[in-house]
Amino acid sequence: MDLTYSDILRIIPHRYPFLLIDKVIDITPGELATGIKNVTLNEEVFNGHFPQDPIFPGVLIVEAMAQTSAVLALCEQSDAPKSIYFMTIDCVKFRKPVRPGDVLQLKVQKTQARGTVWRFAGEACVGDTVVAEAQFMAMVADKAVEKY
Repeated sequence: MDLTYSDILRIIPHRYPFLLIDKVIDITPGELATGIKNVTLNEEVFNGHFPQDPIFPGVLIVEAMAQTSAVLALCEQSDAPKSIYFMTIDCVKFRKPVRPGDVLQLKVQKTQARGTVWRFAGEACVGDTVVAEAQFMAMVADKAVEKY
């Protein structure tokens, strides 16, 4: 099962410039997913993050893994609208720099789910090379209805 950009927009609330995944190329709902982030020189972040030697910020790689985890957790939520709130990010490791032109493969797997709390293990790769990894814990909750 693949998810397009439009599908992702329906599942998670993130929007440009903070939606960091372009598509999900493989997903087994509730188990594992692989998201794609195409890193391009046109991204605004490269104007300030080492413009002479552009490197995609590690914190954005972690956020892209977290967004892929959110898609995994929320893709089959069919009853009341849900949101996901990340509670912890642990064991983060950055292995190699990510540069413009790289295609990040964001591989996440659910490692545990107890009630509304889910745990994930994530790995970001460029080709066959692991560039970052992290573990996440998040709570899936009913989406709050805003009143004005």
